[in-house]
Amino acid sequence: RERRSAEVIIPTALEALLTRYSVGPKHLAEPGPSDEQLALMAQAALRAPDHAELVPYMFKLVRGAAKQGMAALFVDAARAAGKGEEGAALDAERALKPPITVAVVARIDLGHPQVPAHEQWAAVGGAVANFLTAAHALGFGGKMLSGAKVRSPAISAAFCEPGETLLGWIALGTPARKPVGGARKPHPGQVLIDWHPPCK
Repeated sequence: RERRSAEVIIPTALEALLTRYSVGPKHLAEPGPSDEQLALMAQAALRAPDHAELVPYMFKLVRGAAKQGMAALFVDAARAAGKGEEGAALDAERALKPPITVAVVARIDLGHPQVPAHEQWAAVGGAVANFLTAAHALGFGGKMLSGAKVRSPAISAAFCEPGETLLGWIALGTPARKPVGGARKPHPGQVLIDWHPPCK
């Protein structure tokens, strides 16, 4: 299937990219993705550009009883940061509300002889983008979350093995509201420009 937009034929696969939007945890409801759907999202992530096929990332699923453990970590981190009980409760809700949360963990090889760190980080970003787009194409909503919590030593230690870095969490579920926020994006012409070599 395809549709026309400004005289350009848009394939269905591209439409998923053009219509994806972020949905925060408080607007996510059951059901969450199944194991088979999560596997498709991971498969899409693995199709992102990845120099030398290092796969410098891992997706760690938080669901079921594990959500309570993550909420406890979030509450402890909030209190340690001086947020107070209201702030701690909000962080707990962010852990408990989404049907599934996916921790995104990077595994950057700083000494790789061929692939510099910035290229590995680009691969991580591409994988996250593909994961979220696949979720959207399957009818789910999601949002990448980070904030000060990713720098909490206790939370980082809970999610990471030695040599790994916690980027944040993808909240996943069924959108409970219509999308908003697309109008905030710039016109493509603001990011798509012709390059010219410098004058000598």
